Amino acid sequence: MTTPENKKKSKKNIIWISLFICFAIGVFVSVKIYNNYFYGNVNGNQKYLYIKSTDNYESLLAYLEKKNILIDIEKFKEAAKKMKLSESVKPGRYRLEEGMSNRTLINMIKAGNQDPVKLKFQNIRKKENFAGYLAKNMQADSLSFLKAIESDSLIKKYGFTKDNIYTMFIPNTYEIYWNISPEDFFEKMHKEYDEFWTENRKNKAKELNLSPQEVTILASIVDSEALYDKEMPIIAGLYLNRLKSNKKLQADPTVIFANNDFTVKRVTNRLLQSPSKYNTYKYAGLPPGPIMMPSIHAIDAVLDFDENDYIYMCAKEDFSGYHNFAATKEEHEANANKYRAALNQRKIFK
Repeated sequence: MTTPENKKKSKKNIIWISLFICFAIGVFVSVKIYNNYFYGNVNGNQKYLYIKSTDNYESLLAYLEKKNILIDIEKFKEAAKKMKLSESVKPGRYRLEEGMSNRTLINMIKAGNQDPVKLKFQNIRKKENFAGYLAKNMQADSLSFLKAIESDSLIKKYGFTKDNIYTMFIPNTYEIYWNISPEDFFEKMHKEYDEFWTENRKNKAKELNLSPQEVTILASIVDSEALYDKEMPIIAGLYLNRLKSNKKLQADPTVIFANNDFTVKRVTNRLLQSPSKYNTYKYAGLPPGPIMMPSIHAIDAVLDFDENDYIYMCAKEDFSGYHNFAATKEEHEANANKYRAALNQRKIFK
């Protein structure tokens, strides 16, 4: 027979059991939520997550699995479903940190909080090389970048030519988003170009009777000639002297560029016969475009050239990288003979 006291006790037990069950369910749900959203799920195998402009939610999941980026892909899927990631997958280059939670990773992708690429370029020889460098660091391929650089509409829009468009790219360090389109990259570089060519620099170029593009073309020759920055203003002054006196520049680096053989250590008479417009032994004045991407120091060396009476230069016979400069042909021939003898002694004939 159940007494009132036993009924009371039984009721209390039911209440306690119910409370325990609710608590257990609460703990289970809390642990599940924590594991799905807040527990570290990025394993540190990859430094970056790359989401292409053509990617969708399914391809993102496939990429995460293929690259083994997550400890538990199923937990990520559960969290992504609840957070509606499939509706807002934004392309980009995202920095991953070991122990990053699903919630942090998903929010980063949804917000498009990508980590920019640091591009540092200088002394890149040709447009093709530049396009290749960009493709290694960004989403678009080299052909897409090259097409943009050589695009008639873009070249015309910014007032360049196919030959001198390469002068638009000012060598420096830039932060660029990985998924930027070649056209947008082109526009950004043009803005940087406009900022670089201040009124002060433009006025200096005008005093030389050169356009900014022509200054950069000459700077590319100066940079190719000079191993040491301190010689750049001297070399710039020399070539400006030749331009003013209507003498051919006769710059060896332009001949090497014209022959498209960058292994040349000695410019021979055969190389001087190249019909290319870049051969400054054959054609007077500046070549139609730069022979490399010159440094800012080289551009400023032209604008702030050393006023001298030099007309000739020749590499020093000690192979130090410095040059002997001369104002007369007789002086130059003496310097050139010493250098030729040094080349012969080292058996350098081409």
